[in-house]
Amino acid sequence: MRLPVLFAVPILATLLPLAVPAETRVPASASEIALSFAPVVREAAPAVVNIYATRVVEQRVSPFAADPFFDRFFRDLGRRQPRVQNSLGSGVIVSADGIVVSNYHVVGQADAIRVVLNDRREYEAEVMLADEDSDLAVLRLSDAADLPFLPLRDSDGVEVGELVLAIGNPFGVGQTVSQGIVSGLARSGLSIDGGRGYFIQTDAAINPGNSGGALVDTAGRLLGINTAILTQSGGSNGIGFAIPANLVRSFLAQAEAGEERFRRPWAGVNGQAVDAAMADAMGLPRPEGVVLTELDAASPFRKAGLRAGDVVLMIGGQRTDSPQEVMFRLSAMGIGATARVTYLRDGDEREAEVALIAPPDDPPRETLTLRESVLAGLTVERINPAVSAELGLPLAAEGVVVRDAESFAARAGLRPGDLLLEINGRRVERPRDVLIASRENARWWQVDILREGQPLRLRFRL
Repeated sequence: MRLPVLFAVPILATLLPLAVPAETRVPASASEIALSFAPVVREAAPAVVNIYATRVVEQRVSPFAADPFFDRFFRDLGRRQPRVQNSLGSGVIVSADGIVVSNYHVVGQADAIRVVLNDRREYEAEVMLADEDSDLAVLRLSDAADLPFLPLRDSDGVEVGELVLAIGNPFGVGQTVSQGIVSGLARSGLSIDGGRGYFIQTDAAINPGNSGGALVDTAGRLLGINTAILTQSGGSNGIGFAIPANLVRSFLAQAEAGEERFRRPWAGVNGQAVDAAMADAMGLPRPEGVVLTELDAASPFRKAGLRAGDVVLMIGGQRTDSPQEVMFRLSAMGIGATARVTYLRDGDEREAEVALIAPPDDPPRETLTLRESVLAGLTVERINPAVSAELGLPLAAEGVVVRDAESFAARAGLRPGDLLLEINGRRVERPRDVLIASRENARWWQVDILREGQPLRLRFRL
C-alpha cells in the first residue's frame, strides 16, 4: 500500500535546520581577498603577448604526390617551390624596453615575427638569442618603450600545491587565463618539443598556442614559461610543463650580454640517479642524489676534489636527484659563478666549491674543410670538450668528428656528429689524416664511422 505524500513532510521538516539570513561583510584578510584572481590578471595579462611567426621553406612538388604508392619512391623528384609556414604562440614581456621571452619552437627559425600586445599594439621583433635544447628564445621589439612587464620570481622557492595562472593564446582564440596548482617539481626525465631538462608541472589548462606564455603566481610574478603538455588528443589533460624562471633569468643575462648562442657551464662528468638497488649496494640510508660514474681530466668537479663514486646531493643548497637537475642548477647559475656542491663519500657528507667554466677549447679543434677531393663538402674537427658540447657527443668521445657534410660527402652518407674511425683502412686520429686519406687514388671507398654509438661502414664507388 502506497503512503500518502503528506506523511513524509513532517518527518523531512524536522531534519532541516532553520534558515539563517546570509551575513554581508567586508573581507577581513588578504587570503580572503585573494579568492578572486581578477587583480592578478589585471596586472599580469598586459605583459603577455601573442606572437605570429612566419618562415619560408622550399618544398619539392612531386608529380606523383597524389599517388600514395609511387610517391614513396619518387618524392624527391620534381621542382622546388617556396612555401610559407605560419606558427602561433605566446610570449612574455620581461622589461619595459621590449624584451620578450618565448619558446624556441615558436620563433627559433622564423624569418619574420610580429608581436601583438593585449591592447592591440603591434611590433616587429627580432631574435636576440635562441636555444633549441632549452626551448627558449629572447626577442627584442622594435622601437618599444614603457611597456608592461612581469617580474621574475625565484623559482627555487616554488612549492607543490601553490596556486598558479597560465596566460596565453590557446588555439588562437585570444588571450585566455586558466587556473590551477603546481602539480610537481623537478620533472627532469622528459624530452618534449625539443626542450629537455627540468620543468615545473601544472594542471592549469595549457593548449596549443599557449606555448611561450606565462605561468604566474598569485602575486603576478613569473614562475615559468609554458612550453608543452602531455596529451593523446591534442588538448589539455591537466599535465602541462613550464621552464623555470631561474633558467629564464640566466638566458636573459646572456642575451643582454650579446651572446649569439646559450652557453652552459661545462661539468665534464657523467652520472646517474641513485635508485633503491644502488642505494642498498652503496650502504646509503635512502636513494637520493646522483652518483658520478666518469670525470674528464679537465672537469672542474675533479679539480674541486670529487671523484668517481661520489654521490652529489645538492648544488647551491638545492637537491639534485637526476643528471638533468645537475645541469639545470649549473645552467641557472651561469658561467663564471661558483657552485657549492654537497656530496657523499664513504658515508661522509662533504662540501666543495666548484668553479663553473665554459667547455675548454683545448686541444685546438683544427677545423678542416675538403674542397676538391672524393669527400668534397666534408668539414671535420678534432674532438675536444667544446666541440663535444656543441655537437652533443659523449664525454669519452675522441678523435675526429664530422662538423658538416655537403655536396658529395652528404651523398656518400656522412652526417654531422659522425665520428670518423677509418678511411680505406687508414686510421683517422687528426683532421689531417682525413686530408691525406682523401687524396688516395682509388675507385672503391670505405669509410668506417661511429654514429650515435653504433659502428657503421659506408661504401661507394667513384
